[in-house]
Amino acid sequence: MILVDEPLWPGRGCLWSHLVSDVSFEELHVFAEMLGAPRRAFDRDHYDIPEHRFASALWLGATLLPSRELAARLRIVGLRRPKHLAPRRVPPARL
Repeated sequence: MILVDEPLWPGRGCLWSHLVSDVSFEELHVFAEMLGAPRRAFDRDHYDIPEHRFASALWLGATLLPSRELAARLRIVGLRRPKHLAPRRVPPARL
């Protein structure tokens, strides 16, 4: 199931929502593509979508849930990838 929270997160001059799947990342990527969200909007376990795509996400069938519930659903199904557990990027060596 595709889930979305309300666009409450400020950044780059607009508000943003989180778009997730409680089934698979494959389902999430397919839905995001239908929504017109670029792949670069994918961040570990969710897509950040701008407020102007929120209504379209609902129209395409996303279920509106509070942010905490989105994270809880991801944890329950094992798809949560918190930032503090992400592998650290090693900067390239300078010559």
